[in-house]
Amino acid sequence: MKRAADGFTIVELLVVMLVSSLLIGIITGFGLNYWARTVGLGTAQKAFVSRLNAGDYLRNGVDSASGLITQNDIPESHVGAVDPMDGTGTHWLTIHAVPSTLTTGAAGVITPLIYYTRPSVDTSKNIVLNGSVAYEDDVVLYLDGTTRQLMARTIANPNVTNNAARTTCPAAIATNACPADIVIASDVSSVGMRYFSRSGNTINYQSSTDIATGMFNGPDYPSVEIVEFTLNLYKKGELHNAPNTINQTVIRVALRN
Repeated sequence: MKRAADGFTIVELLVVMLVSSLLIGIITGFGLNYWARTVGLGTAQKAFVSRLNAGDYLRNGVDSASGLITQNDIPESHVGAVDPMDGTGTHWLTIHAVPSTLTTGAAGVITPLIYYTRPSVDTSKNIVLNGSVAYEDDVVLYLDGTTRQLMARTIANPNVTNNAARTTCPAAIATNACPADIVIASDVSSVGMRYFSRSGNTINYQSSTDIATGMFNGPDYPSVEIVEFTLNLYKKGELHNAPNTINQTVIRVALRN
């Protein structure tokens, strides 16, 4: 009979070590998976908040637009995607009302989505008139490939005294005089856009062409009264076994034009 003083045999020690390793592995795996799922839920919650914020901004911002435009009317100094036909470098790429889905580019790539104008308002919240017509500020919505964010750039009308709007800049060069562009949504993989008349007919600039020139001449932004945004959000899981976060939200906005 083995006495207590004899201690453990090698086989017994190996069995204990094996069982302990299995238990530690199970507990560690459970802990990591629980942690990963907790992080995943937190990421999903952030995506949900981002979707709500994007809906609020787009509905309030675009809803107040006096119209959509093919290019910014007011020149600016920090254009993200310069129109190659503009030698001054102060105007964004020309775009038209063409239903499409635009993917967020690689780091350093800026992709314009839409431009719109809105009436200029002074610090007393009064619309500022130029005769019988309101002055207007420009707003640029774009995708930033570096931050993977949907952004809004304001270009305030410099002719308006006490303009409540302030021209914004890229965050890297923002100052008190030129605050950072507004973040509408984060972790954006792509944005789909469709355009409609008030009666629900689709607006598509490329729906017809001029017989003589072969150029597109379908209905463009002046005919648009409803804009539909489809935001696709994607964030890769940051921990082992953490699920990727994939969300989509559709936002329809009726213009006041």
